[in-house]
Amino acid sequence: MLLTSPHRAAPPVTDAARARVGARRTARRIKAALVASAASICLVAASASPIPLGVGDRLFPHLGNPGYDVSAYDLSFTYAGSNDKPLQAVTTIEALTTAPLSRVNLDFARGRVTSVEVDGEPASFAAADEDLVVTPDEPLSQGQSTRITVRHTSDPLPGEGREGGWVRTGDGLAMANQADAAHLVFPCNDHPSDKARFTIRVTAPEGYTAVANGLPADVRRVGTATSWTYRTQHPMATELAQVSIGRSTVVHGTGPHALPLRDVVPTRDRATLAPWLAKTPDHIAWMEGKVGPYPFETYGVLVADAATGFELETQTLSLFEKNLFTDSTFPEWYVDSIMVHELAHQWFGDSVSPRTWSDLWLNEGHATWYEALYAQERGHRSLEARMRAAYAASDRWRAAGGPPAAPKVPESDSRLGIFRPVVYDGAALVLYALRQEIGRAAFDGLERAWVSRHRDGTATTADFVSLASRMSGRDVSGFLHGWLYGEKTPPMPGHPDWKPAAARHSPGQQASPDVMAPRKTAAE
Repeated sequence: MLLTSPHRAAPPVTDAARARVGARRTARRIKAALVASAASICLVAASASPIPLGVGDRLFPHLGNPGYDVSAYDLSFTYAGSNDKPLQAVTTIEALTTAPLSRVNLDFARGRVTSVEVDGEPASFAAADEDLVVTPDEPLSQGQSTRITVRHTSDPLPGEGREGGWVRTGDGLAMANQADAAHLVFPCNDHPSDKARFTIRVTAPEGYTAVANGLPADVRRVGTATSWTYRTQHPMATELAQVSIGRSTVVHGTGPHALPLRDVVPTRDRATLAPWLAKTPDHIAWMEGKVGPYPFETYGVLVADAATGFELETQTLSLFEKNLFTDSTFPEWYVDSIMVHELAHQWFGDSVSPRTWSDLWLNEGHATWYEALYAQERGHRSLEARMRAAYAASDRWRAAGGPPAAPKVPESDSRLGIFRPVVYDGAALVLYALRQEIGRAAFDGLERAWVSRHRDGTATTADFVSLASRMSGRDVSGFLHGWLYGEKTPPMPGHPDWKPAAARHSPGQQASPDVMAPRKTAAE
């Protein structure tokens, strides 16, 4: 396409010019076809060696990519009815370059790429570790809006030594992308610092239902299949994307302030799960009473017939194992508090996302805090007793996993290693100490201000410390430094009798049973 200045008339296009443009386009198509034909296994190799990049995250140095900011994703998946076969997929990324780019790195590690286009023109592409490196025909300038379209497969089968992405359920699929697994499902800038709006389209055979983040925008028949479209109204981190495909029923309801609710459950379990689903409006009202209005356009519970060992706060549609609701050994107060934990994440972690993965404690510490507070107010489980037990274990947690705001780098074979007790109850303990230090009124004001000021954005530990100082009327950075970064747990204000436990002692309260953390039994 010949772009011209809006203030100058376009010069006449001659037959010779048309011929030259047509020849260039033909050459590009031939080049793209030759590149695509070489992709016999996964991704093709470009003529020059591509390299993986990253945004320099301390815990995941190769996650994310520099040079552009994503504004929107359009994901399209076609499910053939078998959850052990790759899905056909198309990912379109709208982005703005923040630097001149001759190549664009995307995170993508599990699927076969058949073609890539940049602004409608074929582009070459190659693999570099867990990156898909795209080379447009013309370099991209700084400040340029660009559209990248990748046609690929999305493989639900786990790779060797690589967890996450699609979760195979008893009747289909769901997603669990935290912390660094969204790029096992679709090409993306897979870091929470780059949030974007999502449109998600899913086509599945008759008898299946597809649900995704956000609100439904369209549903239509496509031959013997059905195609659903969902859109988010707020930006979302890639690790929070959710797609459910299964023989499911969508249960609609209404929450506080006429908030649309929609739960997704296995059809055969609808009656069994109904009493649990009915609790959500009260849970939302309770959280709103603590921190202010619910931050998104809808909410719901996705119940998966799968043994994951975790629950997950995917934005507007939290993922839960069916066993949590059907195992009679879990008491009601416990299940309620776990539902509140994932709901609390909609404010802490989803609406306000961590700028880096070292800020994970802001997610998990807050969700654990409100889980424990709800258990005290509604389940008569002492918050102080839980915090005292956490204090006893805190030094050991810090030795094993690092302090809450500076967790140790996960082992190379365990991406889940950052989800340690120190960022759950250990981080909730930090919040308890802060409340003890500044008082309940200032602490409650801080919590409301935090989710209001950083709504739909990202924030850091330094941002939280700064706001805590402002809301309390004094500098608390020195007080919080030891709690957030110290090798040893500082003394607890108001509780000089609290002591670390001996190394052999194992307290009854351990990490909160959230995503990637071990679930407690009812006996604990």
